[in-house]
Amino acid sequence: MRTIHTDEITKQIKEMCMQVNIQLSPDVKDALLAGREKEESVIGRQILGQLEENMEIAKENRIPICQDTGMTVVFLKIGQNLHIEGDYLEDAVNEGIRQGYKEGYLRKSVVGDPLIRENTKDNTPGVIHYEIVPGDQLEITVAPKGFGSENMSRVFMLKPADGIEGVRQAILESVEAAGPNACPPMVIGVGIGGTFEKCALLAKKALTRELGSHSPIPYVKELEEEMLDKVNNLGIGPGGLGGRVTAIGLNIETYATHIAGLPVAVNICCHVNRHITRVL
Repeated sequence: MRTIHTDEITKQIKEMCMQVNIQLSPDVKDALLAGREKEESVIGRQILGQLEENMEIAKENRIPICQDTGMTVVFLKIGQNLHIEGDYLEDAVNEGIRQGYKEGYLRKSVVGDPLIRENTKDNTPGVIHYEIVPGDQLEITVAPKGFGSENMSRVFMLKPADGIEGVRQAILESVEAAGPNACPPMVIGVGIGGTFEKCALLAKKALTRELGSHSPIPYVKELEEEMLDKVNNLGIGPGGLGGRVTAIGLNIETYATHIAGLPVAVNICCHVNRHITRVL
């Protein structure tokens, strides 16, 4: 059985928090650049050009791409043949977040109680999702989520009879309601199936999938392409000021569900769709 010490997990998460807030992953950067070529609106192209300039300044000067460095979401895929020794795993993950946000001079945006609202001053705790998988490796994905776009996300408990047309309407309704508030161009994660909480988790995970990739399920792939086109025909555009590039990606994840339900979640992200993965 392979062993990993929690000190290494803390170290990796610290580095990942600092990197992901400063430099976008290649898929997101490429999608933004491609969007500029497609945009028909003059002001839309200007905004996309400013976003490109902002990315370069952040990378060169080692400063955050966005002032909202988010609440840190961490996905852990833990091999069932892996032994983790040292501190309590959740403490190790939060220590990595704490170090990364302090040493990286990243904004601390987390309050310890949702109503008392006293800032924890180190951006912890993070939101941690655990998954046990075959093998002896640990896959870590860090995905800080800003709340301008997070606040625009929605869950729909549709009826089975609503079918695929109901899903289409849920996506379009969510994007239209978000408008400029989600800092478009957006990345849209959609979760279909499971239960109330499962569809939301699917939508969040969909945001971490590489842009330009598609579901292996043929009808889902077609729906991804169709809905990205429909979203971009809404005319919201970059910055909400009109244009063709309202979204640079739309990923859908599905799961089994109950005979009486059709849960759908739409998790919207701004153009700063931060995600980074490392395998230990």
